[in-house]
Amino acid sequence: MIHKTIIGIVTAGVLATSVAHAQSVRDQIRIVGSSTVYPFATTVAERFGKTTAFKSPVVESTGSGGGLKLFCAGVGMAYPDITNSSRRIKKSEVEMCRKNGVADIVEVKIGYDGIVLAHAKGTPPLKLTRTQLFLALAKHVPKDGALRDNPYKTWKDIDAAFPDTTIEVLGPPPTSGTRDAFVEVVMDAACEGFAEFLVLKKENHQQFQVACQTIREDGAFIEAGENDNLIVQKLEANPKAFGIFGFSFLDQNTDRLHGAIIDGYGPTFDNIADGRYPVSRPLYFYAKNAHVEMVQGLKEYIAEFTSEKAWGREGYLTDKGLIPLPDAERKTMREQAMALVPFSM
Repeated sequence: MIHKTIIGIVTAGVLATSVAHAQSVRDQIRIVGSSTVYPFATTVAERFGKTTAFKSPVVESTGSGGGLKLFCAGVGMAYPDITNSSRRIKKSEVEMCRKNGVADIVEVKIGYDGIVLAHAKGTPPLKLTRTQLFLALAKHVPKDGALRDNPYKTWKDIDAAFPDTTIEVLGPPPTSGTRDAFVEVVMDAACEGFAEFLVLKKENHQQFQVACQTIREDGAFIEAGENDNLIVQKLEANPKAFGIFGFSFLDQNTDRLHGAIIDGYGPTFDNIADGRYPVSRPLYFYAKNAHVEMVQGLKEYIAEFTSEKAWGREGYLTDKGLIPLPDAERKTMREQAMALVPFSM
């Protein structure tokens, strides 16, 4: 009787351990984050599922900010393994991760992308500067020696050479990395060229930053969510409107849209790769080291994404619009990713 009881206890213990192990290991990778990186991540995920013994990862488009919030919420099967981002992780987000036990993170810069101001074909491509784009979209602009609420209603109000059409721009929400990058490379850059803003910068740097980075809220700029495909559809329906999104979406819709020329350069693969197109940014994904042993195929997915057949100069991701990293940087980034070198800001 005692012998049977001991066997029963041991058997129960083994079963409990097996159940606990099953609950602690997931057989499918979960990925969240940037809508700009989404088409690249889904392409890799599909290839990964077809060419390996692992399941295709589940990829969700939540926006860069939303993805990092989910990613940094904790470690374990309830949380994403990877988050895509169209900007680099912020210091505040790194601190949020650490606070929630997400200590070791691998940062992988995957390539570059341009941010385009696109509109429907059939209308001539707009040629403008970042300063003119700032005047079209900023909440406060210099006028008569002071900063005032944006008075410009039409493109012609900004420059007589522009069309006499109402300013209407569909763009990403504040949670989007594309929005963050646009503010940095367009709004902040243009702001430095106005004497009125520079005076404010000397007087109160915090107010200067807010004034430079705040986009107007009077209907000229319309937050269109994280679905860039929806923006493309709306631009087709309204040829007078413009949309802000990543180059990859323009590249996939060249039969329907074209991009504005900014500071003398159009949003082309070569112009972005050479650094001539001024509105461009690096793209990233972040992975949890703690999940490598918990999630089947996680390290193998990272290997697939950072392989030359995927992100190389002739890789399949270039067909989706990804601008590859320089050869030396790509080699270094792959070595760091495969060694799971923890990120430090």
